[in-house]
Amino acid sequence: MSTKDFIEKDFYKVLGVPKDATEAEIKKAYRKLAREFHPDANKGNAKAEERFKEISEANDVLGDPKKRKEYDEARALFGNGGFRPGPGAGGGSFNFDLGDLFGGGSQGQGTGGFGGGIGDVFGGLFNRGGTTTGTRTQPRRGQDIDTEVTLSFTEAVDGATVPLRMTSQAPCKACSGTGDANGTPRVCPTCVGTGQVARGSGGGFSLTDPCPDCKGRGLIAENPCEICQGSGRAKSSRTMQVRIPAGVSDSQRIRLRGKGAPGERGGPSGDLYVTVHVDAHPVFGRKGDNLTVTVPVTFAEAALGGEVRVPTLGGPPVTLKLPPGTPNGRTMRARGKGAVRKDGTRGDLLVTVEVSVPKDVSGKARDALEAYREATAGEDPRAELFQAAKGA
Repeated sequence: MSTKDFIEKDFYKVLGVPKDATEAEIKKAYRKLAREFHPDANKGNAKAEERFKEISEANDVLGDPKKRKEYDEARALFGNGGFRPGPGAGGGSFNFDLGDLFGGGSQGQGTGGFGGGIGDVFGGLFNRGGTTTGTRTQPRRGQDIDTEVTLSFTEAVDGATVPLRMTSQAPCKACSGTGDANGTPRVCPTCVGTGQVARGSGGGFSLTDPCPDCKGRGLIAENPCEICQGSGRAKSSRTMQVRIPAGVSDSQRIRLRGKGAPGERGGPSGDLYVTVHVDAHPVFGRKGDNLTVTVPVTFAEAALGGEVRVPTLGGPPVTLKLPPGTPNGRTMRARGKGAVRKDGTRGDLLVTVEVSVPKDVSGKARDALEAYREATAGEDPRAELFQAAKGA
């Protein structure tokens, strides 16, 4: 990302959130847009792919509290591409190069005490780790990769190791990442190997952009590699065994540092972001760290009390005691039979009682119910309901 792009791009607008949005609101907006514009759901749609890249770029900054703070400070300082002088700066023009500020050069240190601070602020965001000495080119961080995986309900609760096949840009194997068929590229004379050039913006200072001749690589291939067309990067597919932690929830996004695309010239690899989807279970549900289950009981069990066997996820059943007069919808707790927490302990199994009413009643059962109805003829379970309705 160029300096100018960073200052002028409105990442809040890209995600459709206000500037004071919470982390949860930003995460929710990203997940919604990422799912809508993900390349897998829009095969062959170049616009959707470009939109997905913009969304991922915005989330990479706003989704990280430290980067978001740096971004907000940079926008406040430089606005929409222009430097905003502080109080007492006067009306004179400023003649300096932002490249010096970002690099922490002597000129930046002499403009009102910025020192190396501006370079520190922007260093992480522009991936400009490492220095350039003479014509030595800079390391380049690999791209981040977004992917998705679908787990069964049990795998999400207990954790699972799943294979993920990913396609990303990596150093071209044919030319060893040099871009030159002979493996001997030359240093770009335009940017002298830095990969960036200064461009005046009409305000007495200049901004840096990727070098148009070497496309930001700092190297030019005399004999371009036929596989990567001289870029030094080619599509690479690989399968990784990724461990999904126990207790992961539906739509959760997991970050695996250093598992993204490989870097260039000794640069670090990018990160891998895995969005997890969890299939529903026919019996169990989930509420945070607790599992839920609805257990049918007979009228006699609910009225007279008794012991009820309850299934658990992947373990032996447990027996719960129903007290006499248990109402329909009551929830009881089987401790330690829920989902795995981050500390390794388990949540609980929440058991909701549902009184089962038989569709057909005949014989002795019908006679018994008729006798029960006669015995309780004087009771009206709706009396309090009508009294409350009149008093309201």
